[in-house]
Amino acid sequence: MRLAVENLHASLGGARVLRGVSLAADGAQFVGLIGPNGVGKTTLVRAVAGLIPFEGVVTLDGAPVSAMSARARARAISYLAQGEGSHWPLEVSRLVALGRLPHLEPFHRASAEDEAAIERAISLAGVHEFLGRDVLTLSGGERSRVLLARALAVEAPLMLVDEPVSALDPYHQLRIMEVLRAYADEGRMVVAVLHDLTLAARHCDRLILLDDGKIKADGPPADVLTPQNLRETYRIEALIGEGSEPFVLPIRRAE
Repeated sequence: MRLAVENLHASLGGARVLRGVSLAADGAQFVGLIGPNGVGKTTLVRAVAGLIPFEGVVTLDGAPVSAMSARARARAISYLAQGEGSHWPLEVSRLVALGRLPHLEPFHRASAEDEAAIERAISLAGVHEFLGRDVLTLSGGERSRVLLARALAVEAPLMLVDEPVSALDPYHQLRIMEVLRAYADEGRMVVAVLHDLTLAARHCDRLILLDDGKIKADGPPADVLTPQNLRETYRIEALIGEGSEPFVLPIRRAE
């Protein structure tokens, strides 16, 4: 899989949000999109997913996303929106199974391959304990894990996730980051919007730092999470270290 974004501009409510963003990513990797609130991270993943109008070109293996059929796009790109919920009283395994819809022929039942993909997703996301329950009876954090399982069940070569750990306790934040890391290690590409800089530093191969609708920095976490970049974009002073694992600890605001 090769993802290429060329000179992408996007507006929301008449305001320009992205300003000439260009990037390319190849093969299996875990890419973190970071930056302060309102700089265009969610807009960028929604544009890549083909969900909003934009100027510029987004291609997957050279094919423009805008020219793909909805079904082809749903097979190639799995997307988990920020704060996505479920408004229907579905049993958990049935909700996860919805991730296989792009692969099913009309009026055909799920194949053995589909069932295996559903089981892999349930196992990877660690939601076996919820099977048999109505998804509406789950807490917000539990529901977010089930929705991640649905996205995993697609087994798309590109997964886009927007703030996947925001509603989770520390244990499950680590678990989900490990799940996304494993998904990339299986030969796929993951692009995730993240706010926890320590989790981003520890789990991502590459970070793209956005500021004011443009790319401020792009590269390995150690090259992006520098004191100068954090001061200029997040307006913070931070303690940055390695130890047994890298960490970024905000210390004070830098006005």
